[in-house]
Amino acid sequence: MTMVRLTARVRLTVLLTGLVVAAGTALAGLTYVLVRRRTIIAVGMGPSGTASADTVRSPPPDAVRDLTHQVQTDILSTLLRQAAVALMLVTALAAVLGWLVAGKILRPIRSISAAAARLSLENLSERVPVTAPADELSALAETVNGMLDRVERGVAERDRILDSQRLFTANAAHELRTPLTTARTAIDVTLDGSPTRAELLVMAEDVRGAVEHTQRVLDGLLLLARSQAGLVRRETVDLAALAAGALDAAAGPAAAADVAVRSELRPAPVSGEPVLLERMLENLVDNAIRHNRPSGHLTVGTGSADGHAVLRISNTGRQIPPEQAPALLEPFVRGDGTRVRSNSLGLGLSIVRAVTLAHNGQITVTAQPGGGLGITIDLPQETGEKPRTAPHASGAPNPPSPAL
Repeated sequence: MTMVRLTARVRLTVLLTGLVVAAGTALAGLTYVLVRRRTIIAVGMGPSGTASADTVRSPPPDAVRDLTHQVQTDILSTLLRQAAVALMLVTALAAVLGWLVAGKILRPIRSISAAAARLSLENLSERVPVTAPADELSALAETVNGMLDRVERGVAERDRILDSQRLFTANAAHELRTPLTTARTAIDVTLDGSPTRAELLVMAEDVRGAVEHTQRVLDGLLLLARSQAGLVRRETVDLAALAAGALDAAAGPAAAADVAVRSELRPAPVSGEPVLLERMLENLVDNAIRHNRPSGHLTVGTGSADGHAVLRISNTGRQIPPEQAPALLEPFVRGDGTRVRSNSLGLGLSIVRAVTLAHNGQITVTAQPGGGLGITIDLPQETGEKPRTAPHASGAPNPPSPAL
């Protein structure tokens, strides 16, 4: 047997009508009892239907008693009929008013339902109107609007991440395809005929260079993926010691590039994975030297403040527009939004950002007024501590690194 499902409006109307019927029935019953009692007393009968004391002293004739009883019965019967008619009229009126009132009460909910029905992945701008005064329904509308705001932001963030992932995949495929194409071209050209030993050696050098480039790309991608996967272990390490080691290792390339190195290294202990933090420092120093200018300088500083380890590195170099600074954190992309087409793999700062986020840290990239970059990395010294809020680059939000 199929059960009839009533709508919320019908159920609310039935509830309101039932309350009116119950109240009307109770009122009619109470009126009947009071009128019956009053008529009994008025005709000289006791509440239980017996004669009162005055009547005992002067008993009425039988004819008067019968007439009085008949009058009482007629009054009560008329009262019951009129009360029943009035109750039916009031019930009908209550049903109509209950239907109208229920519709008005449920109107905001219908608006919420209609707005939700109009929503789609292509249209998330619809919002539920918030009516006055501030009551439970307006609070519900505001809650739904807040939820829709979060859904819209989440979908926009998802689309942006998907776009970043597609761009990252295309760039990674290009970086891996280029050396393979170079190696195959060298092999095809060399073997097209009867190559000499010298030509074979040249081909071997070209293939070796292509293989080394492919290996560097794969190593960078693996390190980026490892950084984004989270930390395997944690140890207490000093960023000052890691920075000193990175600067010592880069002393030769810095001298060859005519870059002066300045450092102010104060203790900056942090709980993290030493291998990733060491690679982060190496990438920062290498990037600052590679993208510097002759007779330029590189400045590195470390320290602690408010339970955070802070690393600051800045260099001279070409002028970078402030709005383009965030793009330097993207894989395979220059600051002007173009792809990397030099010996640099374009993964250095992407790995730095991934390592920073893996340590619950914050990275800020700022374009220097005279050229070059200033990078600040803020890492919580306690395990699991949330990073402090700070702008990522020139006040622009820092998008998350695309997943591999």
